[in-house]
Amino acid sequence: MSLRAACSFGGVAISHEGGDCRVEFILNLPKRLALTGESMDDLYRELIIERYKHPQYRGHLDPHNIQFEDDNPLCGDHIEITIRVDDRDKVTEAAFEGKGCAISQASADLLVESIHGKSLDEVKELNKQDVLDLLGIDLGPVRLKCALLSLKVLKAGVYGLGEASDDLVE
Repeated sequence: MSLRAACSFGGVAISHEGGDCRVEFILNLPKRLALTGESMDDLYRELIIERYKHPQYRGHLDPHNIQFEDDNPLCGDHIEITIRVDDRDKVTEAAFEGKGCAISQASADLLVESIHGKSLDEVKELNKQDVLDLLGIDLGPVRLKCALLSLKVLKAGVYGLGEASDDLVE
């Protein structure tokens, strides 16, 4: 028996043969990662490190329709997001620039990937849980601020605010 499913950051293949269950994750990365019996946290940690080292959406779009940047004063993380939208307010391209820890940079890369093809109204509905689901691991309060910086920047830009607020990510 074989079952195939998809997840937001790549593909997942789950197969069951002769009593053995194998889970294989195929990331949108240059290498293929197969796990058997390892925890999901290990997989997500690997994803975070890979997206930090090899971001797929790093860059600056020029021209762009939406741009915003902000930093986390607690740790010095910095994120800028630029977005292009079409005449129906759908995201056609998005990119980020930044510096900081693996959590902040991977979060930005995954979040920017997730908004391609969405309407600005859909982007406005994104919340803290959406970002945590993309990352797939539990985070303490300090790391949570790192993970949510990209969401704060994204929403401030989409709403056209002059200043980002932590209220945007609740």
